Amino acid sequence: MFAITNTTNFYIPILIIGAIILIGFLVYYFNPKQVILRKLSKTPLKRISQIKNNDLVKINGKALHVHEPFMAPFSLRRCVFYSIKIEQKVSSGKSSHWKKLVSEEKAQDFFVETNGEMLIVKPTQSPRNYISYLITDKETGSGTFNDPTPEFEALLKHYNIKSTGLFGFNKKLRYKEAVIEIGERITVAGIAKWKTLSEPVPEYHYSKIIELVSEGKEKLIITDMPEAISLH
Repeated sequence: MFAITNTTNFYIPILIIGAIILIGFLVYYFNPKQVILRKLSKTPLKRISQIKNNDLVKINGKALHVHEPFMAPFSLRRCVFYSIKIEQKVSSGKSSHWKKLVSEEKAQDFFVETNGEMLIVKPTQSPRNYISYLITDKETGSGTFNDPTPEFEALLKHYNIKSTGLFGFNKKLRYKEAVIEIGERITVAGIAKWKTLSEPVPEYHYSKIIELVSEGKEKLIITDMPEAISLH
């Protein structure tokens, strides 16, 4: 009995440590960033002029607008894609966590230009035909002794969020913004389809263009990660 108890006490910490390592690995492995990098590493990089119909390809190039660009909600940068998040820190007993108040993502059709050649990408959200990972490059926030900037206050009002609580103290809020700016170097991937344009596209002077599309299990991939550009 004594030997069994000792053996059990020996293995329990090992099992706990093993479970923690396994959970950490799974969180890392299935993180959207790692999923996209793995997919891109297996996708051939081609020049646009080398692409054939139905090729699965990735392209590195500059993002250019097809239509009037978006304005990023906080930074007011001209962009074709933005993702924002507003969170509030809330307490529950002795613990606290960040509660999501706003999560918004908008994407529009855009060109990708490389070596003087262009293709077009048309992300849709309903149904969602893409997976993406954008680098958060604008952040702001407020707290008890940290008033929100006028720009942040205006943004909070736009989303009907009050910056103060019951007794007039500032809420602990944070804002994160990620965008694909006009002219930013990005990586996209998808199935190539030659399309005949039914009507002219501004800034594009040809009757046909390659569009990257999703097909079956192959979703469009859109990212501005520097690591993706270095993949071959």
